[in-house]
Amino acid sequence: MRLEFVEAINFRNLKGKIDLEPGLSILVGENGQGKTNWLEAINVLAKTRSFKTGKIAETIRFGEDLAIVKGNVRQSQELHRMLQVNIQKTIKSCLVNGKQETTQRYLHELHAVVFNADELEIVRGQPDSRRKFLDGGIVSLHPPFTQTFTDYTKVLRQKNSLLQQAREKEMSVERAAEMLEPWNEQMTALAAKIHRGRTRFVERINEVLEKRLFGREELSIRYVSSLEGKGDLTDYAGLLAERLKLRVQAELVAGHSLVGPHRDDMEVLFDGQDIRKFGSSGQQRSALLLLQLANITVFHATRGEYPLFLLDDIDAELDHRRIGHLLEYLAGKTQTVVTTSKEGFVAEFGRSSRTIRIENGMAAGKAGSAP
Repeated sequence: MRLEFVEAINFRNLKGKIDLEPGLSILVGENGQGKTNWLEAINVLAKTRSFKTGKIAETIRFGEDLAIVKGNVRQSQELHRMLQVNIQKTIKSCLVNGKQETTQRYLHELHAVVFNADELEIVRGQPDSRRKFLDGGIVSLHPPFTQTFTDYTKVLRQKNSLLQQAREKEMSVERAAEMLEPWNEQMTALAAKIHRGRTRFVERINEVLEKRLFGREELSIRYVSSLEGKGDLTDYAGLLAERLKLRVQAELVAGHSLVGPHRDDMEVLFDGQDIRKFGSSGQQRSALLLLQLANITVFHATRGEYPLFLLDDIDAELDHRRIGHLLEYLAGKTQTVVTTSKEGFVAEFGRSSRTIRIENGMAAGKAGSAP
């Protein structure tokens, strides 16, 4: 899988297109010129969503009604596909070779893994960031799983709405339990699929982690169910159904759901220590990088090809020793796009890459190697 170019129309401040190397492409320029926006555009082309905002309509240039991102993905000399994502205020559409596709089908076409400052929340932030990491990894391997997560979110939202209404009406526990039963049944079925998917994904990540690539510490992760210690997790559906019945009164008082995979977490451990509490900034960056490399390896083992690897402001997040190890590890594997504002980075690592200078949102100049 190779993205030959990406083109942007009315997407933030971007103009024109940039051509990408099969190996390493470096986007260099002053801050605020649009380097990160190009990475965001590639991510939108691959995943139909932004890594900078949850509201993709915010990527449309001010004063415009439609933004377009498109690019050519080459599978082989003979096989290539033109991908396109159209973004409007309330509508997003995906096209392959000019034909509209559902998001689920489109997500089979291209995938990207991102390393940036925001992604560090996976190792140092709240559980929601780690759940998103797991769910994004699962969807990359099995795009139809998108529907499972969507359905669970809808059921959870509806259940929370009913709990709020029941609390306001001071409904009895018995009546609330009766009202919630059909929603809890749906939640149990969907939650069991999510639990299995996340547990298996964590197992696969642990199997391929390059645990000591950047230092002496050994990295590992563990999926932590909110039902841990409550009963037999091997019968997750049965245990969840039991806990939902037991917690009706507590949920009624709270006015929202207290039980389910939306309350689960993932532990990230360096030498058995919780990296959130005991890891240095450098260790946390190394841990995130190892997780994303493992994500790439699992994707390759499942799909038979490598995703794109997008690294934003790379030398602000990693020292040159780690960068050197990283690029050596990636050589011959992923198509990699990095951004930097430092000419020193280009001089050191740009000899076997394409360097693209970004000014005012467009490619102002290209070179096969660093000057």
